[in-house]
Parts: sequence; C-alpha cells; structure tokens
Amino acid sequence: MVQWFALAILALNVSPTSPTQAAREPVGELFMTSDRCLACHNGIISAAGHDVSIGANWQASMMAHASRDPYWQAAVRRECLEHPTAAAAIQNECSACHMPMSRYHAKANGKLGVVFDHLPIARAQTPADHMAADAVSCTLCHQITPEHMGEKESFTAGFVIDLEKPLGERAAYGPFDVDKGRTRVMQSSSLFVPTETTHVQDSALCASCHTLYTHTLDEQGEAVGQLPEQVPYLEWQHSAYNDTQHCQDCHMPELPDPTPVSSVLGQARENFSQHAFRGGNFFMPKILSRYRAELGVQALPQDLDRTSRATKDHLMSKSARIAIQAARREGETLTVQIDLTNLAGHKLPTAYPSRRAWIALRVTDARGRTVFASGALQADGSITGNDNDEDATRFEPHYQEITSSEQVQIYEAIMVDPQDRVTTSLLAAIRYAKDNRLLPRGFDKAQVPNDVAVHGRAADDDDFKAAQDSVVYRLDVADAQGPFGIRAELYYQPIAYRWAHNLKQQDAAEIERFVNYYNAMSQESAVVLAAAERTAP
Repeated sequence: MVQWFALAILALNVSPTSPTQAAREPVGELFMTSDRCLACHNGIISAAGHDVSIGANWQASMMAHASRDPYWQAAVRRECLEHPTAAAAIQNECSACHMPMSRYHAKANGKLGVVFDHLPIARAQTPADHMAADAVSCTLCHQITPEHMGEKESFTAGFVIDLEKPLGERAAYGPFDVDKGRTRVMQSSSLFVPTETTHVQDSALCASCHTLYTHTLDEQGEAVGQLPEQVPYLEWQHSAYNDTQHCQDCHMPELPDPTPVSSVLGQARENFSQHAFRGGNFFMPKILSRYRAELGVQALPQDLDRTSRATKDHLMSKSARIAIQAARREGETLTVQIDLTNLAGHKLPTAYPSRRAWIALRVTDARGRTVFASGALQADGSITGNDNDEDATRFEPHYQEITSSEQVQIYEAIMVDPQDRVTTSLLAAIRYAKDNRLLPRGFDKAQVPNDVAVHGRAADDDDFKAAQDSVVYRLDVADAQGPFGIRAELYYQPIAYRWAHNLKQQDAAEIERFVNYYNAMSQESAVVLAAAERTAP
C-alpha cells in the first residue's frame, strides 16, 4: 500500500505534508462549467444547413459523459473493492481523465482526486461536484498548455494547466485569431481570454488522456509492475499516418465550408472542427439515453441517439474492409480465404481493452442449410465458440487457419496477472498474453517497442502485418451439395461479454446496475463493420 500511495502522491507533484505546501495559498478557480460556453457556441448552422453547434455536439458526446459512464463507475468500484488499501490512490488516478477538472483542482491544492464523493451526479451540489459532473469539458481541453505535450510525462493525464493567472485573465486556447472586440465579449461572458495557438489541433493534446499506464497491484496493494492500458497515440506514432493526419482529422472532422464558431457575433471560419468526437463507443450513448434519469444525463435523447448513429456510420464507413479472396472446393474440403484491411490510423480496435472485433463466417449449401458457422453473435452479447466467453480462465488464440466451428478469429487484447491468469482487472494485469488487434498502415510489428507490440501467435503470423490479416477456413463439406453461399462479417463490440460479466466478482450497487443495463441491452452491443458475400461451386 505504501508504494502505491507514494506513486499517487508523486502524480500530484506535491507533498501533502511539506511545509512549503502547507504555507502556500490555495489555488483559486481554474475552470468554469460548460454552461458558461454553451450560450454562444450553440445555434450554429453550417453552409449545408446542418446544426453543427459546438455545445450540443459536445453535450451528447462521450467526452461530456465521461463521469456519468456507468461502466466506468462500476469498473472503478470493482478495482477499489479488489484493492481496498489502494482505494484512495485508485480514485485519484481514475478521476484524472473522467473527472479531470475536479481532480486537477484538487491536485493543484495538494489533494487526491475522488470519484464516489461526487456520485450520484444527479445530486451534485458543491462546485467540485459540478466540475466532476461536467467531465471532459470546454475549459479543461482549451486550457491545456503545450508544455511537455506528447512527451512521456504528459501521458496518464499529465497535461499542464496554468496555475498562476486568476479567473478573468486565463487563456482559452483555440486555432483562430480573435479581434479585440470579440475578445472582450468572450472575456466578460466566460471569464476566459481567447488565445490563438496551433497545439489544440495536434494529436499530442489527445495523447495526455488517451495514453494510459496503470500500475499492477499485488494482494497488499503494492505496485509490482506497469501495464500500457491503452496507447492509441503510440500506435498512431508507429503508423504511416503520423506525418499526414492527426487524431482530430478523423474524430473532429472539419467542415468543407466556412462556418462561424459562435452564434453571437460569429465570423465565418475556415477549417471549423466539429466537436462530435466520433470514437468507437456507439453502445454507451444508447445506455445513457435509456437510463438518463438514473444517471443524471442532461443531453436530449434525440441528441444521444444521433451520436450513436453517427458513431456507427463512422465505424461502418471508415474502420475496415473485408473480402472473400478465394473460395474453392477440392474433394470434400471447401477452402475460403478471408482478407481484412484496417483503415484506421491505429490498431483496430484500439484504446480500452474491453473492445474486440471478430470474423463471423456462415456457409450454406444449395438448399440454404447452414453447413458451417463460426463467430455468431448471441443475444446476450457473447460469441458462439469463444473460449473466453464460456470460461473466464481461457481465451481464444489467434488463428492462421480455422477448421472447426469452435474456432473463432477474434481481434482483441487479453491481459494476464503475474501468475499468468487471464483477467479483466486493469490493476491485476501485468502484461498481454494476446494482442492481435489489426495493425494500422505502416506499422512494422518487428520493430515497435513492447508497449505497442503484437503478442501471442499473431507475432509469428506472416499474413498478420501492417493494415492486413488473412485467415484461411478449411471446411468439411463431404455431405453437402453446392453451390455454397458464403457470407463473412467483421463484427465490433466496445464492451465484450466477459468484461461486463466479470464485474460480478464483486458486489456493489454500481456493478449490479451496470450488469443489469448490459443484460437488458446486450442485443445492441455490437455492430457489423464490414461484410462480403460470395458463391463457391
């Protein structure tokens, strides 16, 4: 416990018992909640006639709901229950990106960030509660300075906010030059001074919360290792995209026509970045919409539904391609080759390791009867034939060749603890036994560092390489008559079945609530990213 707590204190960059800190004046207000920004940054219509309001788009995004996310709340509760002596340090670290304003203010004043003191969000009362509820908000991202951005010390929420300027003089960084008159209007209404800079358009800004390392804890709560929990920024750095595109280009796409960024005295601006933050989680906005009263959700149901649909559309059009490259019968064997292409600038899927993609293959005979099926999605969110869904201690390996319906090609990150036991507990995990998530273009798996490496059988699969993978299916069709209909689908699921149900290893209200949500909506937990069909004689 002492070692882990010391790490948490080091993260604050202060000592709670030092005379210097004790004598220091408390740091004043650093942030304002989004309501100070929404009035002017809503009601924005593009040249094409679409509502592109910065406030409304953000308000329905996962950024705005980071602290309301019931899966995150359940996962933090589970980690605290499994490591009770480290509970304070766990909340400090987990609030850094999900409740960043309240946590940063606490950090600036030599305190640890907290999670559960601010819940339920619907009953927020104190300024810290409201900052926690506002999650990843306007005056958080737009105050991050370029100091250390993209460097190791900026990762795991190591971003820097100016602690010196008082409210009323604090900079709000943006990509545009704002004239003196409009500057005075924004300063008087929001208490922030618009300041032109380019670093807000750099991937390194996103890296501070999307490059996360967690500490492996033993049974006494002491740190015994470190895990690269999610590193999409580092994956992007080792891709062909790092010289041509930034995170914002895909996740905050620019409008083609000049558009004002404010509905009050707004000037039409080139390169207007939409604040929709299209990512990989289409499922959580559905949950937030259905259980909005319980979770204190303020975004309108139609806006959350729009976010979910837009995320799905983005995933289905920009993520991957699947092709049936070959299909032939030789005697009693039907051979089918499936080729996959990753279109993303990072691994697919990337980020939080609960995400997985997999191939579902179905073959029918001349009479339409199924003669082979692998990877079928079940109503409860599990995958037919997946060892890990059936047994939490096992997992499905990476395949070059599949010969049985009990084998499924799943692209995922499988974690193990120091005793090599499969786990979905971030703080129990010390390494990846399997990481065969599809690689981005330009990624050389033989040359990258261990934090972004391929793990398991895929490391030795020559067909598994930058932006590509090929899987061969050899099927026994001795008793079947062709022609054969073949359909291949690439599924994606942001919260895998095992990641939801392993939460039940601990008993708590947040855990029971989320598992109930998942069970009620599991049929909506996955989407088909790409599909292909072909006939074989």
